[in-house]
Amino acid sequence: MAYFRQLEPKLSSFLEIMSRDEGWLILVNADPDALASAMALKRILSHRVKSAAIANVNEISRPDNLAMIRYLRIPVKKLTPNLAAQYDRFALVDSQPHHHPAFRDFSFSAVFDHHPLVEAEPVLADYKDIKPEYGANASLMTEYLYNLGIRPGKLLATALLYGIKTDTNSFERGFCDVDVRAFRYLSKFSNQDMLRKIVRSEFLIEWLDYFSLAFRRLRMVRNGLHVWMGEVDSPDILVILADFFLRVHEINWTCVGGQCEDRVVLIFRGDGLSRDVGRMAANLFGDLGSAGGHKAMARAEFARSAVKEKRPDWLVWRRLSRGRTEKKGNEEAGSGK
Repeated sequence: MAYFRQLEPKLSSFLEIMSRDEGWLILVNADPDALASAMALKRILSHRVKSAAIANVNEISRPDNLAMIRYLRIPVKKLTPNLAAQYDRFALVDSQPHHHPAFRDFSFSAVFDHHPLVEAEPVLADYKDIKPEYGANASLMTEYLYNLGIRPGKLLATALLYGIKTDTNSFERGFCDVDVRAFRYLSKFSNQDMLRKIVRSEFLIEWLDYFSLAFRRLRMVRNGLHVWMGEVDSPDILVILADFFLRVHEINWTCVGGQCEDRVVLIFRGDGLSRDVGRMAANLFGDLGSAGGHKAMARAEFARSAVKEKRPDWLVWRRLSRGRTEKKGNEEAGSGK
């Protein structure tokens, strides 16, 4: 039995779309799994295309992400029209085109992802490999490296290892045998001291005030916990808090929300047992913007202008507490199953 699945003849069809006359730009909504996956794809493209680069569509401010980029020397640049104009083909990793508004402007040659497929949002690409059963997209990219006979260097192996660690929450969140095999395989080539350095870079000193505020604003909702943080400098603090509060005894799910500039962001975390928070986010807030995710982790994001209420926290609390979705365009409640 092979250590990883054999990708032929599928792999050959991917290699066939590469040309030494074309440049590729790999787009990411940057987090550890996405950054690691982009590094792996860039390594695969090297020596097969004219050039390959990585561009992020989001602001990178979480200290672990910044530490990862710094210590593992990830050459990521902020996506701009001028940067995109320099490339012929575009690839997407750890996301699907409907996951971020910036992705909708591109025609993708390749998409590699592990998030659930949405029937209403089909993924269109010359080549795609989407494995929702995988806990981390980094595991998927490790399979490609293995099948191509590419031994990951120290920095790449450490990045992929960290991507698997974060997206599976150290194998406490959904994962499969491939994630375990990839983690074991990558451990042979990674730098554990460097990995520990990145793992310990979780908080900024100025974020501690947010914890104090969050404790004062806790609200319980049917074995769940909701916090509205108001204006935040970065959505990253919402992720940190949602993960933190899920550790509270008898809390089955969390939703931490806030407003960043003109966007409302809601981060969902769940225990994976009592409620599918990906479906919950989509049902309750999908009419306002992008919403959805995994059974144990999800996100909703929409423009402040999509909220008719004077304060967005009123709408968020009402929908969470009722467990129902209002019909688009009016205040009449509809089904939230």
